[in-house]
Amino acid sequence: QVQLVESGGGLVQPGGSLRLSCAASGRIFTINGWGWYRQAPGKQRELVAAITSVGSANYADAVKGRFTISRDNAKNTVYLQMSSLKPDDTAVYYCNAEGFIIYTPFNNWGQGTQVTVSS
Repeated sequence: QVQLVESGGGLVQPGGSLRLSCAASGRIFTINGWGWYRQAPGKQRELVAAITSVGSANYADAVKGRFTISRDNAKNTVYLQMSSLKPDDTAVYYCNAEGFIIYTPFNNWGQGTQVTVSS
């Protein structure tokens, strides 16, 4: 079993910055890809950013140029640096990881962390 624990959410003013972290733990696993998703009240969960095992990243149009996803393979951790935050960025942010435990694939979610952008 691979567990994902997110941290770093909170309340920030418009134009501010936050960095989210998501750490994976468990026994003998390999993570191929990470993703950050968000879900605002009354809306569907949407992909914000994703990064592959070799560091190739892609972003939703709404966050391009403002958010940066990165990963530390040694720490089994993914980050989301969020800058120039807007009220529309308010949501619960979830990390997702997919990979293998030995030869068994997995696709797991974190518990979510609230990000609120408000003055």
